[in-house]
Amino acid sequence: MSTPTFEQLLEAGCHFGHLKRKWNPAMAPYIFMERNGIHIIDLYKTAAKLEEAAAALKNIAKSGKKVLFVATKKQAKQVLADKASSINMPYVIERWPGGMLTNFPTIRKAVKKMANIDKMTKDGTFDNLSKRERLQITRQRAKLEKNLGSIADLNRLPSALFVVDVMKEHIAVAEANRLGIPVFGMVDTNSNPDNIDFVIPCNDDASKSIEIVLDTVCSAMAEGLEERKAEKADAPAEGEEKDAPAAPKRERRRIRKAAPDAAEKVEIPVDNEAAPAADEEKAAE
Repeated sequence: MSTPTFEQLLEAGCHFGHLKRKWNPAMAPYIFMERNGIHIIDLYKTAAKLEEAAAALKNIAKSGKKVLFVATKKQAKQVLADKASSINMPYVIERWPGGMLTNFPTIRKAVKKMANIDKMTKDGTFDNLSKRERLQITRQRAKLEKNLGSIADLNRLPSALFVVDVMKEHIAVAEANRLGIPVFGMVDTNSNPDNIDFVIPCNDDASKSIEIVLDTVCSAMAEGLEERKAEKADAPAEGEEKDAPAAPKRERRRIRKAAPDAAEKVEIPVDNEAAPAADEEKAAE
């Protein structure tokens, strides 16, 4: 797992914060200085926090759990969609559906509706409908695909949330906090880091800054997934080499109880050739 260097973060513009008058005092520990009325983020802290977040996400991916990526701002949409798709993780790049986490069963119903429309198209039911009904269903399917298509494979609540702009996605963060889901977030100088479990202090507006952070995080998760595959491949081979499993505890107890009786029943073998010689010695006496 490789994290970007100080120079790479500087080149991507990760150090640019917001205007001084827009700052959140809770971000003071991550601010290096102020220049021309703009706060400059401490990139050494950014690098350290990014490495910590990447390691945690790698472990989540390695355990086979899902991480939901969220970014609805224009400059982050496409980058996030590409990176999340590359590691087969769910993402939200359109409007955040209110209650997506806290009211998850309802969201699953909408996803199932989308699957049912696809089924109708395949089995020929769709062709028997009137032109108006077909148009209505097609529009409904397109709307569902736009909002929920990227989370169609999310069958249960995600194990973590990755948010690009925690201030813009405050509803998603609030829902995750309510359910105790850990939140990883890119936090700028105008945002509140208190509700974020893994804070990555950096510029969340520049596309280059967003790209370098997502690239680091997704690469770490890809490593975790590869390690998981390797462990699964090794597991059967190790199982073949192992000896037969030990007898259950109850069975071992039964054998132990029966052992003394069995020892008494064992006959001591007699050397038949030696027996006549002993009789002759007695007769000689």
